[in-house]
Order: sequence, then structure tokens, then C-alpha cells
Amino acid sequence: MNLRSLIRQYGVALRAMVVFTLLLGAVYTAVVTGVAQLVAPAQANGSVVQHDGAPVGSALIGQSFTDKDGEALPEWFQSRPSAAGDGYDASASSGSNLGSENADLIKAVEERRSAIAARDGVAPDSVPVDALTASGSGLDPHISPEYALEQVDRVAEARHLSVDRVRALVEGHTQGRDLGYLGEPTVNVLELNLALADLGS
Repeated sequence: MNLRSLIRQYGVALRAMVVFTLLLGAVYTAVVTGVAQLVAPAQANGSVVQHDGAPVGSALIGQSFTDKDGEALPEWFQSRPSAAGDGYDASASSGSNLGSENADLIKAVEERRSAIAARDGVAPDSVPVDALTASGSGLDPHISPEYALEQVDRVAEARHLSVDRVRALVEGHTQGRDLGYLGEPTVNVLELNLALADLGS
């Protein structure tokens, strides 16, 4: 192969790379982004939750409601545990990957059961499983209605609100099964706590 043919082949390859880089790297990305903004803008922008004009989190990513030492704040509904990074680290989404017979997991579950039972004033056997175990992603923003209702008395006492008022708030923020039959009812903890904050103390 002579030099002229070699240069020609490299020239064709270079032009093809530039065309496909622009087409697939820029045009395709712009089209998909534009369609997403038109069809589902909230989801395309991360399902950001605003409160008083400021972003406070995402409807799709859980967060903790604890003090600087990691202790649960009694005036807030608590999320389920997280195994993502140091807890609710959106850049390190993961479960614990510990099997059901793992000694570390069993110990963590029992410690959580005792702490939650003492904090919420309930029998250890009544603590729901989602209060004891992390989700597969470690970022689940939801808890079960059972876990939310278990926390009602504590939250009401901490905020000097009636139990009935706080219970009604939980019931009003309970989301049914998707399409009426998929999954289980859930409560989005961030949205529930924002509604709680709007009630005042």
C-alpha cells in the first residue's frame, strides 16, 4: 500500500469518526434530552422536591433525618436504613450484599430492632421489616404505612401535636399500589416530613 492510499484511508476514518461523534454524541443526546424535557420534565431533572422555593431533596432518593452524630431526630419520621456509602450516598448506591444468615447482618438487625422499639415505644416483635433492613439500592425514599404509623405517637409528642392529626397526615400521604395492583402501599418519607413541617409545631 502506497503512502497516498494510506493517507486517504486515514482521512476517511477520521471524517467518519467526526461525523458519528457529532451525530451520536451531540445530536442524539440533544434529541433525547429535549424529548425527556417535553414528556417527563420532573423525572428528567431528578424529581427534585422544592420547599419554600429551595430544593430539599429528591422524591426518588431517600435521606436521613438524624443529628450530626447520626441519632434519629424524634420530631421527624425516620427512613429505612441505608447501606449506600456512609448512608444515603447517592454516588454509592448499593445494598449491604449480606446474606440472611450473615452474623453481621443479624447483629445489625437486632440492634436496630431494639433501638427502634425503645424510640417508638413499641414491642420489638412489632417493628416492621423495612425499619430493620436496607433496600437493594440503599436509597429507597419510601417506608411502609405500618412503619410510618408506628412512628406517629413519637412524632406527635415531640411536636406537641395530636396523635389523630399526625395519623391523618400519614394516611393522606400513603400511596396505593401502582396501577392498583403492583407492589405494596408506601409512604414517601421526605414528602411526609415536609407536610409535617408545614403543620408547624
